[in-house]
Parts: sequence; C-alpha cells; structure tokens
Amino acid sequence: MHPSLLTLTQTATPEAAVALQQELRRLVVLEDNFGAVKTVAGVDVGFEEEDRIACAAIAVLRFPDLKLQESVVIRRPTTFPYVPGLLAFREVPVVMEALAELQTKPDLLLCDGNGYMHPRRCGFACHLGIVSGLAAIGVAKTPYLGEHEPLAAHRGAWQPIRDQGEVIGAIVRTQPNIKPIYVSVGHCISLNSAIDLVLKCAPKYRLPETTRQADQLSKGHTKPVSPT
Repeated sequence: MHPSLLTLTQTATPEAAVALQQELRRLVVLEDNFGAVKTVAGVDVGFEEEDRIACAAIAVLRFPDLKLQESVVIRRPTTFPYVPGLLAFREVPVVMEALAELQTKPDLLLCDGNGYMHPRRCGFACHLGIVSGLAAIGVAKTPYLGEHEPLAAHRGAWQPIRDQGEVIGAIVRTQPNIKPIYVSVGHCISLNSAIDLVLKCAPKYRLPETTRQADQLSKGHTKPVSPT
C-alpha cells in the first residue's frame, strides 16, 4: 500500500490529477507479479443522491469455485467532480476505505472499469492497484478507447485492442453469441493472465461473478445474487 499516493489522490485538483496520472503510469506493472490466487474480489462504485454520495462495494469470492466469502459496502460524500478520464479520483479513496474493512485480503481485484485502457494508460484499475499494492484487472462493460479486429462468436474468443499502435487491452467473449466485455491490465498482471482469469470468473454469464456481486451491492441490493 502507498499511503502517500492515497493522500495525493484524496487532495488532488483536476489539474493536479492529470499530472499525478502521468506519474502513476510509470508505476504500472504490466507483467505477472502475484502469487497463488485463492480469493478474487469484485470492486464497484456507484453514486447516489444525485451524485453526492459515493458507494463502494467489494465482494470477495473464493477461487476457483467463486463462492462468496465476504462483502462490504461503504458510503461516503463525493469529494471530486465528474471528469471523464479522472474517475479514479472519485472512486479510489472510498474503495480504499472499503478494502480496510475486509477481514480477508484478496489476492486479486477485478474492477468494474478500465485499467491500462485509458488515454494516459492509468485508469481506475491501475490507480487502485498501485495505491493498494494488490494485483488488479480492469473489466469494462462498454468500449472506451482503441480499435480491434472482428471478434469470433465462441466463448473465449478475444482480440487485442490497440491505440496509437500499442496494445492497451482486449475485447473478450465470455459466453457464446453474447455481447463481449473489455479487459485491461490494472497492475501486477499480464494481459494474457488477465483474460484467462476473467474467463475463469465468468463460467455462466457475460460478466464475471465478481462484477455481478459487487454491482448488486453498489446498487443497494445487499443480498448477493445467486451464482447459479
């Protein structure tokens, strides 16, 4: 964990936030640097009361059976304006509070959002991974940046997404003939490993079970959704 980076995240102005992302980008580790994965955590942040309250939800699942082990929801006043490309500054501080409430330290974070797939190569999953010191993956529901070749219809099909000639993520088909998702490195993991782990976390549905559980929690559904 990097407490000084968390403090900078909490106190940054939008102008300072851009500069901090440029610094953080150099700290992103794009290769595997994690141990055995026994727990995976879904991370999601929602906003309530006309954007005045940030709600961070974390669902920790055992891996590989994806049984819910622990969950936490934290609500705090929103402290940073909505600025595209700077969403991590709204979300990371409240997520760090939620992580501190967990009894189980997860081995891997699956974040609802982008990581390296970002104009400055430092989206939410990268930012959170660096500040928390945990391996992280960005899993987005919609395209954000870059181009890719056509994607086959079978489960497990994927294509690299490129921006200005650089591979920044992948479009991944988790279920046959279903809309794809968008996977990118967050921190301390390679893109190939990120794709493999996301597929293992999505055995039945389009979204990984981590994302499904955390999304329900962040929307106020405190009872976890059934994995079957």
